[in-house]
Amino acid sequence: MTNDFEHNASSDVKTPRREKTIGVSRRRMMLYGGAGLAGVAAMTVGGRVDANTQQSAVAQQVSAKPEGRFAGKVVLITGATSGIGEATARAFAKEGATVHFCGRREALGEKVAQEINAQGGKASYQKVDVRQEEEIKAFIDTCVQKYGRIDIAFNNAGIESSPNTVAQQSLGDWMNVMTTNATGTFLSMKYELPVMLKQGSGAIINNASVSSHVGFATIAPYSASKHAIASLTKVAALEYADKNIRINSISPGAVDTPMLRRAMAAWKLSEEQIANEYPIKRLVAPEEIAKTVLWLSSADPTCIIGTDIDVTGGYLTK
Repeated sequence: MTNDFEHNASSDVKTPRREKTIGVSRRRMMLYGGAGLAGVAAMTVGGRVDANTQQSAVAQQVSAKPEGRFAGKVVLITGATSGIGEATARAFAKEGATVHFCGRREALGEKVAQEINAQGGKASYQKVDVRQEEEIKAFIDTCVQKYGRIDIAFNNAGIESSPNTVAQQSLGDWMNVMTTNATGTFLSMKYELPVMLKQGSGAIINNASVSSHVGFATIAPYSASKHAIASLTKVAALEYADKNIRINSISPGAVDTPMLRRAMAAWKLSEEQIANEYPIKRLVAPEEIAKTVLWLSSADPTCIIGTDIDVTGGYLTK
């Protein structure tokens, strides 16, 4: 999910009256540690530094390697102005790829692109709302016009839903989350695939979530949208497996981002409380998720088709 959509829950969510003592209630973890923030983490600024005020720690790493393992490759990423998307864009550029990415927050997008280019990488940003079919089409057309092809696509853009029971959930929130997450991923693939078919190869990675495997109370739109992404990934993988196009997904858990930090502050939760819900006993860094995306995009996993990679730190094995 990315990274490019503003958090729409933490500012207006009230702490439940009965959940004031030490330890993390199941409800809180459903909203923030397990699903809400497992998926939300995929939408936010990398590291612990707010991208609106400072450079992220990622931006200060070593310069790009023009002859890296993705040299000559063109990578398309939705939702890469912050969070996992940003970390992945920087990682691909560092390994020699040309990255074309989108997001709704123009200032952040231009900033990320400028930083990547200043470090010797190749990146371009385009303002796009993935809910709009014409904007997705224009995004992909622009990438092909500028760079001639799309070798790898990471469909990462998304948002989380406000916490409510199904009966209390508004249709507007349901439609916004489903359209952004599920329909946005569908539209991205709809226009990426013809490009890859024409060139005879490609790799697509969709950002699903721990919430695409487990049901979490009070986040029905988000959970349903992520289940849809996981299913869509499998269907498309079967359709294009014999066309030299590999399609897979990843499922992050609690990733350390400013959005997670804001939610922790709002709910008065410590890093230790959230980390203890995960077997790994720590938060995952956006750069760790990026490494998995790069591996799935590389020449190594040639027979991995329609698979979802658990990057939760062990949550799904419990």
